[in-house]
Amino acid sequence: MSNGVLVWPMFAMVVLTAVVLVHLFRSRVRAVRSGAITTTYFRAFQGAVEPEHAALASRHFSNLFEAPTLFYVACLAAIVTHDTTMTAVMLAWAYVAARIVHTVVHLGGNRLKHRIRTYFGSWLILLAMWLHVVIHAASAPPA
Repeated sequence: MSNGVLVWPMFAMVVLTAVVLVHLFRSRVRAVRSGAITTTYFRAFQGAVEPEHAALASRHFSNLFEAPTLFYVACLAAIVTHDTTMTAVMLAWAYVAARIVHTVVHLGGNRLKHRIRTYFGSWLILLAMWLHVVIHAASAPPA
């Protein structure tokens, strides 16, 4: 497979992050319009309590800049080490799928049991990706 094939799951994660950003923006606009919070809250994010729906969206958006950064680096490491095998690509897409499910659970019904399972599952996939990249890099012939 070509080295560029891992760009697509990375792009999918960027799109997911953008979708959550739009959701966050709409949640905050709804909170202001309903009178649940004023715009002055957003100057320093102090002085009030953000409504739950907006706080969930905010927390989820922030979360997409935590563990997924290791996903992006794993994909880039795989590209650099020419680890674009079917396994690497499948793991990358599995991670994206797990994060989409996690987003739906977190921003949907937010059932903690399901959220923990999907989050933990995404971490297992991420660890498998890294293990695959490390094994591939370690077994590659010297340049």
